[in-house]
Amino acid sequence: MPLVAFENVVKKFNGATVLDGLSFSVEAGEIFCIVGPSGTGKSVTLKHIVRLLTPTSGRILLDGTDVAASSGAELMGIRGRIGYLFQSGALLAWMTVQDNVALPLRETTHLSEEEISRRTQEALAAVGLSDAAAKYPSELSGGMQKRAGLARAIVRKADIVLYDEPTSGLDPVTAATINELIVKLNKARSITSIVVTHDLGAALAFADHIMLLDKGRAVVCAKPDGFARSTVPEVRAFLAAAKGEWS
Repeated sequence: MPLVAFENVVKKFNGATVLDGLSFSVEAGEIFCIVGPSGTGKSVTLKHIVRLLTPTSGRILLDGTDVAASSGAELMGIRGRIGYLFQSGALLAWMTVQDNVALPLRETTHLSEEEISRRTQEALAAVGLSDAAAKYPSELSGGMQKRAGLARAIVRKADIVLYDEPTSGLDPVTAATINELIVKLNKARSITSIVVTHDLGAALAFADHIMLLDKGRAVVCAKPDGFARSTVPEVRAFLAAAKGEWS
């Protein structure tokens, strides 16, 4: 059984179809990258997994449990397994880095402050930010803000992490550091990583599977080699456009 599965998911906003019968599955422990043109539903897909959005029709399954049909303690349990790195980092400006990272533990658990502090320090160390614990978001570079957001995503020991454009707006060197961190955490913590990214070169380098999302549908889902060799017209066009960005 796959860890995450979309079954014919449709999502409409004010009559406009954003996801159009989307079906795919993600196995435990893999890095699954979602690529595609802007406005094709990539971020919307992530939000369905953690039920920030619910489908108009179809099912999203986590270990066989229908996420959209869950509520109460069951939904809390599902969300407790999932970390989410938002595109903006979504740090609270008036809190220190340490308090930002500790926030999920304070809001959703009954752990002691001593244990919260220990787990927070552990998460910060995992992303290389131990020395930034007392700083505020405004004192951090863009890459450091992304790493702080990632520490918050893993602080509850999530076994699934959703990454929404983790390298957006970063210079190439910093972007490479974030991508290396995704791979490192995936292996060190046995995390299942679902990554929405515009960085096709990185996806081809580290993903276990890549899915091209276009017009709300999964055009192709394949291992990197198969994706790069695909003869599907939409994939060829996307690869050509990405190659133009690299040159």
